[in-house]
Amino acid sequence: APGGPEPARRPLLSSFRWGILFSHPRDFTPVCTTELGRAAKLAPEFSKRNVKMIALSIDSVPDHLAWSKDINAYNGDQPVEKLPFPIIADKNRELAVKLGMLDPDERDKDGMPLTARVVFIFGPDKKLKLSILYPATTGRNFDEILRVVDSLQLTAYKKVATPVDWKRGDSVMVVPTLPDEEAKKLFPKGVFTKDLPSGKKYLRYTPQPE
Repeated sequence: APGGPEPARRPLLSSFRWGILFSHPRDFTPVCTTELGRAAKLAPEFSKRNVKMIALSIDSVPDHLAWSKDINAYNGDQPVEKLPFPIIADKNRELAVKLGMLDPDERDKDGMPLTARVVFIFGPDKKLKLSILYPATTGRNFDEILRVVDSLQLTAYKKVATPVDWKRGDSVMVVPTLPDEEAKKLFPKGVFTKDLPSGKKYLRYTPQPE
């Protein structure tokens, strides 16, 4: 009613908590140490994006604490037992089995399967938004994972898609299902179409919306 309270605005999805769950084969292993070291360095950037990170390993809590000292030392920091994110101790592989995180080719000295380098990204709606599986011999690129988070959060509430090699601040693409007239209204900074031999106007760009 006129003069009444202003209706509450629906917050953007990016204002809610997002989540990343990532597993690694074992504690005290070389590639995993570099990975968690980089994840720790980038933790402030993930936090800025309201992303909660949590790792998973099939080793014990005492191992996680001791290994955390090595990870911090690898980063050139004080060798303390604390990282910017927790590590789940999935010693019995219960969670790894449920989530399909076990590597069929990598086994420990007892012949038991190890967890692969899995990355799961969850949205505020608790639904899986992206999964990536790396082999044991290939370390993950956490800068790429951060880039993916930027894309997921942007495209979750704007009718855009991010093109190849897109980085935060670059132009984005208008989704094909959005009519031209509506696109012009939604993107006041302008919509730019690339001319193609086919004559079809499907490559539509716009500056990244706020």
